[in-house]
Amino acid sequence: MSNILDNVNDLEDFKSLPVKDLPKLASEIREFLVDNVSKTGGHLAPNLGVVELTMALHYVFNSPNDKIIFDVGHQSYVHKILTGRKDKFNTLRQLDGLSGFPKRRESIHDIFNTGHSSTSISSAIGIATANKLSGKSDYVVAVIGDGSLTGGLAFEGLNNAKINDTNLIVILNDNQMSISHSVGNLENYLTSLRSNEFYRSSKKNLKTILLLIPIIGKPIYKFLIKVKNTIKHWILPKSILFEQFGFTYLGPIDGHNLKSLIKILQRAKTAKKPALVHVMTQKGKGYKPAEQNPDIFHGVGKFDKTTGEIIAKPSSSYSQCFGDELYRLAEKNDKIVAITAAMASGTGLKNFSKRFPNRFFDVGIAEEHAVTFAAGLASSGYIPVFAVYSTFLQRAYDQIIHDVALQNLHVIFAIDRAGIVGEDGETHHGIFDLSYLSHIPNLVIMAPKDGNELKQMLDFAVNYNGPIAIRYSKGGFKNELVCTTPLKFGTAEIIKEGKDLTIVAIGKTVGTATKIQEILKDKSIEIINARFLKPLDKVTILNSIRKTKKVITIEDNVINGGLASSIKDLIVNEKNIESKFFAYPDEFIKHGRIDEIEKLYRIDAESISKQL
Repeated sequence: MSNILDNVNDLEDFKSLPVKDLPKLASEIREFLVDNVSKTGGHLAPNLGVVELTMALHYVFNSPNDKIIFDVGHQSYVHKILTGRKDKFNTLRQLDGLSGFPKRRESIHDIFNTGHSSTSISSAIGIATANKLSGKSDYVVAVIGDGSLTGGLAFEGLNNAKINDTNLIVILNDNQMSISHSVGNLENYLTSLRSNEFYRSSKKNLKTILLLIPIIGKPIYKFLIKVKNTIKHWILPKSILFEQFGFTYLGPIDGHNLKSLIKILQRAKTAKKPALVHVMTQKGKGYKPAEQNPDIFHGVGKFDKTTGEIIAKPSSSYSQCFGDELYRLAEKNDKIVAITAAMASGTGLKNFSKRFPNRFFDVGIAEEHAVTFAAGLASSGYIPVFAVYSTFLQRAYDQIIHDVALQNLHVIFAIDRAGIVGEDGETHHGIFDLSYLSHIPNLVIMAPKDGNELKQMLDFAVNYNGPIAIRYSKGGFKNELVCTTPLKFGTAEIIKEGKDLTIVAIGKTVGTATKIQEILKDKSIEIINARFLKPLDKVTILNSIRKTKKVITIEDNVINGGLASSIKDLIVNEKNIESKFFAYPDEFIKHGRIDEIEKLYRIDAESISKQL
């Protein structure tokens, strides 16, 4: 029997299928996902969990007239398969290939670029409002996970959904909670009853009739409303919250039952106000390794699809190094507490959370809250360490300034995934942190060249009294660059002395500088590991530049506002200094392997060497 998926090349092909064929297609799509993602890496578990949901959405709604927005967007692979990109899946997350997230430039069916969580509802309200202003009756659907719903922006959107009556539908993809069979049936029954047009009209008619009855009509109506609300609060506690926001609540419903999904989405279209459909799904559905380890297969590298074994595992990583050292320091200092925004595993805090459960806080996807929460802890004598990806810390910019730096509080920002992160692309590259942090008063900024230096910096940060940031890159490191000078506040390190050229590097790019020195053996190169971007060791760096009369800087940050800007300011009044600055340009950087991106933008050792 031939595969149905072989003949599904676009939405027209898909929507022509009878409903009875959809379960088989769902199974084929799962096989397709496992086969392809095992070769390219990617977000496997989230996509396996939304196969039926995505199919039902495209079966009921008419994209691109009806707009479907995926929150975060890491669960949009099935959407891409159904909207004409199946044959390009071998290029997923590869340089110049398909993005792992929705991209408007990639397809007319990718309505809104996403990559950070909790944005879908707000953007959907904006699009729905634009539709209404333009006289359009198309539907706008926001698909948001229960994890993303922890973000404050999601609730700001929910709060604003009643701005006007629009054809807005929010899909709550809940893959964390399980509902027992009996309760589930009752919930589905009540959902069917409450979402039924006859029921809604009957309620309205009953109210009209009762209120017309003299004396006893109004008390009876109030009594019935009280009984109804009591039952709703008892049996459907989730629905009350969403209904208070002005939504018609439908669910919860089995997110892997295509017939039920199609039916409830069709009912959602008949709501006279914004509707919220609560869908229960299983992350990793249909592939046992992902079902058993959904966190590992959330975002995974290449793996053996037969065994589920990850093919390439780094022997050591900055994240793990950070986690181990913080664990060691916390053993000695009971004032140290760790904070994460739903990234305990990714930031290396898993062991810490098990050893110190009372001093570990996962606040969900709520970076703004995490920073101000840390500020509160610091104001009370604790030493909070907020471990966060560089790209996600951007969301708490105001809190860093107002709640931490302004009060000069001892909060440690452990900034993971700094610089280029690779295949996740422009929404995830951490190439702005040196720039957006460098001009904040009171904030100290450090970057280690290797794991040993990261440990020293974390120890220094714990004993420092004030806000301090340590930023480090994704993946593994080498410990062969041994520190020659002790780590002291605001001091750089001279890795190698020379007289022809000064290279000032920071973080992982110190390794790039040493490779350049190996390539250009005929040149006498002085390599300076800045270590601190702020405060910059102006004396050491300026003395070197005055000696060599030639300087270059290397950083895995954008060109504006980081190390290059600091050195430009330092030498502005110096005469006869030749300078070049190597960083990423003032643009958003595409996805691809880290080494490919570095070569593309000519900031790898070989490319830089050719420019000197």
